Parts: sequence; structure tokens; C-alpha cells
Amino acid sequence: MSRWSMAITTTNRTGAAPPTPAPTGSEPDALTIGRRIRHLRTRRGMTLGELGNAISRAPSQVSMLENGKREPTIARLQAVARALGTSVDDLLSPEPPSRRDALEIELERVQRGPLFSALGVRPVRVGKSLPSDALEAIVALQAELERLHRERALTPEEARRANTELRADMRAQDNYFPDLEIVARSLLDDVGHTHGPMPQRAAVDVAAHLGFTIHYEPDLPQSTRAVIDRRNRRVYLPSNGIRGRSDARSALLQALASHVLEHAEPDDYAEFLRQRVEANYLCAALLLPERDAVKHLREAKDARAISIEDLRDAFAVSYETAAHRFTNLATRHLGIGVHFMKVHESGAIHKAYENDGVRFPADALGTVEGQHVCRQWTARVVFGIQDRLSPYYQYTDTPTGTYWCTSRVSDTPDGRFSVSVGVPYSQVKWFLGRETTARSTSRCPDDSCCRQPAQPLAERWAGQALPSARPHASMLAAMPSGAFPGVDTTEVYEFLERHAPAE
Repeated sequence: MSRWSMAITTTNRTGAAPPTPAPTGSEPDALTIGRRIRHLRTRRGMTLGELGNAISRAPSQVSMLENGKREPTIARLQAVARALGTSVDDLLSPEPPSRRDALEIELERVQRGPLFSALGVRPVRVGKSLPSDALEAIVALQAELERLHRERALTPEEARRANTELRADMRAQDNYFPDLEIVARSLLDDVGHTHGPMPQRAAVDVAAHLGFTIHYEPDLPQSTRAVIDRRNRRVYLPSNGIRGRSDARSALLQALASHVLEHAEPDDYAEFLRQRVEANYLCAALLLPERDAVKHLREAKDARAISIEDLRDAFAVSYETAAHRFTNLATRHLGIGVHFMKVHESGAIHKAYENDGVRFPADALGTVEGQHVCRQWTARVVFGIQDRLSPYYQYTDTPTGTYWCTSRVSDTPDGRFSVSVGVPYSQVKWFLGRETTARSTSRCPDDSCCRQPAQPLAERWAGQALPSARPHASMLAAMPSGAFPGVDTTEVYEFLERHAPAE
């Protein structure tokens, strides 16, 4: 494990890995210990009875020990080790003694598991009579069965639950990840970037420091923003510009962040989300280094002139990146509770975060993503503002209090999105735009606020309209298919094959 990944202790990865033979690097279990005892016994030419006599136990008890059906005590292991001329440490090694033993251990383990029991399939006797190729096939089929079971479990409800749990974790630590800040600071120190915004040159230096060269290609797979070739230590970026974005640093640093944090194929949707949050956070922490960004924000607070636009311009990043970074630092360093939203022009929430008491629209499971924002909120009103150059500010009175928001609209390949940052009324004194006279009132979740049409319209069209909804792909599948969700793996491999240096 690298020194970078060792620093990441704040995230809790709970996805179960697919079954693999030879569980190396883990704590030994009764099955592995038993197989090691049997291997050493047969290598010394001892029978079950002979080993039983040596440790004062019946052959049947030795057999149960070797088959992993009895947890050995330390005293028993010491006796067995003396009889076999080995050490207790050797018996406790988590490494199976052979590939065959590893497969037998795995088959025994899965046959004792809940999934196998639920299928009602009779267990296979694991013995010498079972050919190795059949054993290989059974273990591989079991691994595939578990993969399909996990895939089937990735329902939209599971995806929404994962989003809700992740947002709760982020709120619990005020969206501030100190270990990721340490990783960012160490990387910047390593390339000699000591202060100020990160220039593109420094981003290239980070890639070089990590041992990567950068290559620009016009045929990057459409489903990707960047591709890392770990074998040849290359990072590929599109030569025709970053799709949907103007900052090449962001695509480069996000790709490198996943490498630095040793991300692998996610086992479930929760892991997929956490990896994305980690990569985005580390990228932002590099583009807006904590020390400099906090200095900028504290000076702005002292001047009562905090502005997301000014933070954006000071570090030459996108408005969305500046808004995200503000949520990382505002509570920890400025003592300001905050909320953030990225909302599609349809009104559906794409991303959201809050620790200031604002009540986002949510379903029965507490899910926010995909819910529609009140038409009176800044995040929706801003779509009707013609002036796209100036920031838009608004106060909104809600059932949980009055909130001030600043919002901007950006065009993307997926449509228009508003990005909004808001604070409670008591905190607006620190922000530029507090003098705005724009104000609205939201009664949501009361349907009479904005979800019910005016009475004349309702009377005229009730029962006469039959709209055809445009469902988003995320409604149909919790996690995009593929080893790396949403990415066409075949295209990626074909791309790497085309551009890999000749060996």
C-alpha cells in the first residue's frame, strides 16, 4: 500500500469483494489452518492416527481440525506444531499451502455461506476424488453467481440509499476530509508548489512526479474524460479539448487522484460514489490548496465580502469547483454552515449537500437526488434570469427559515445546470450580494406552493393531458454497467492497444 492510500482513513469501504482463492494477506481462518496441518502431516508421511497419538486426540478429532470444523486453541496448535516439527506461526500463516488447497478452501467457504444455502443446492464433497479442473470450474461459477447476485441487488432503491448514507457521512464531518487535505499538500510540496493557485505547469509536474507522461489523442473513448495506462505510465487526454469543460487540469488531476488513492473496480454503488467523491475532493484540494484558499476566504470574511465568483477567479477554476471547495472549507475554517445544489433545468437535483438546516426535497428513504426543487428557490429562479454575466442573489423564506443563495447557470452537453451556494440568514452578513432585494417565499413541501397548477388551468386540462416522460438512465439502473461504471471497457482497451508504445 502506498503512503498516499495509507493516509486515507476517513472513508469506510463496505463492499464485499468477489470470492477469490488464496485469501492472502488476511487473518487465517479454521479452514486455512486445517489445510496447512493436513499438508504438513501428509508431507511427513503421517496418518491421522499417528498425529492423533502425538497430540493425545482421536483421529476423528484430527480430521475435524483439518477440515476446518473445529477452531483450534493455542495449546492445541502448539502440540500439533511440535508433532509436525514446525512452528505455530507457520500453522497460522494465511497463505494456503497450494493452489489446490486454496480452491478447496474457497469451495468449502462458499458452500457454508448464506447464498449457497439459499439456493438449496446439495454441497459437493471436497476430496481427492474431485478433479482440479472441476474444482476450478465450480469456484469460478460461484464467483460469477455472487457477482450476478450483487448486480441484481443494485436496485434504484439501493442506489438512493447509498447516496443518502454518503451525504450523511459528509455532513457528519462538515464535508471536510483532513486526510485528503494531507495527501494534496504532500503532492504539492513534492513538486515545489508552495503557494498560490495551481498553474497548468504544476499539474503536469504532479503527473511527472508520479511517473506518468501525458499524451493527447483525438480518439479517446466517448465515455471517458481521461484514461490512465498504468503499464506504460501514461495519461491520455483528448486533443480536441476536455469534453464539457474548459480546464484540462481538472481531467488530468481527477485521473491522477484515482491512481494516487489506489481506486479499483467498485464492488457496489456505495463504493462507486465514495471513489468519485474522493477523486473530486483531492482534485479540488490540489487546484485550491487549503492554506491559500482559507487565507483568501478569511480575508474576504473579515471584509464581509465572501464571493464564490472571487474564489473562482482567484484560483482560475470553474464556478462549480469553487462552490464545491467552499463547502469543504466554510464550516471547518470559517464557522459557516452552508448548502450546495447542482440542479438540472428540469428542476431535478443532480447533487446536493447541506449542514445548515435547509430542508431539501426528499423521498420516503431520505433521497434527495432526482427530486424536484421548489420553483421559488434560487436554484430554479436563476434559469429565468437573462443576465448570465452577473451573479444572481436571492433570499428565500422557507418553512425551516430564511436562506440567502447565490447561483449561476452553465451549459453542458447534458443540458443547463444551476450551481447554487446558500447560507442561513444569520450568516449572510459575510457575503457580497447580501443587499439584494430579490426575495421569494417557498411553502414546499406543501403541494399548493408550486406543484399544483392554477385553478383555471386545472379545470381546463384535468383528464385531458397525457405527457410522455423522459426517464433518465439512472432511473433504470442503479449503477451503469461495466467494470468501471459508465465506461465502455472494450473501447478503452482498444484505445490503449492502439496507443501503447511498441514493446
